[in-house]
Amino acid sequence: MTEKMFNAGKIINTHGINGEVKVLRITDFEERFVSGNLLYLENENGQQLELEIATHRIHKGYDLIRFKGYDTINDVEQFKGGFLKITSEQLTELDENEFYYYEIIGCDVYTVNDEKVGVIKEILSPGANDVWVVKRHQEKDALLPFIEDVVKQVDISAKKVIIEPMEGLLD
Repeated sequence: MTEKMFNAGKIINTHGINGEVKVLRITDFEERFVSGNLLYLENENGQQLELEIATHRIHKGYDLIRFKGYDTINDVEQFKGGFLKITSEQLTELDENEFYYYEIIGCDVYTVNDEKVGVIKEILSPGANDVWVVKRHQEKDALLPFIEDVVKQVDISAKKVIIEPMEGLLD
């Protein structure tokens, strides 16, 4: 498969002895992990394995997934550290002012006064809204809440985000 793939999660460990894996979610979409859905496991060599979800549950903030045909810990041990991916056909249509992580990561961030802040390197999903981690030149990373008061414009085609920093946000 040579088409572009998108991360949905990372397998961080096995869970129990019945083939479940513990997944760190890298998606906002709950439906990615519904029983019957297909995910693609990519290993360090870039090889992909198609996996069908048999069961899914949430335990202590992590997604626990068992794949059809992989029923023991020995079957899934090799999956640790691998990324679970989806194809571009599996992407969901987004509403206005909604973006995929891959579209946001790598964008340059500027203030409304056209001062460059840095580049978005990561997105955190701690709760009510996402937080964009901005790598700054010779300063510690800035944490931008993705809220209307702060993020004023997102131009995906130009890879540019305009913000109006709240007091103390860039200190």
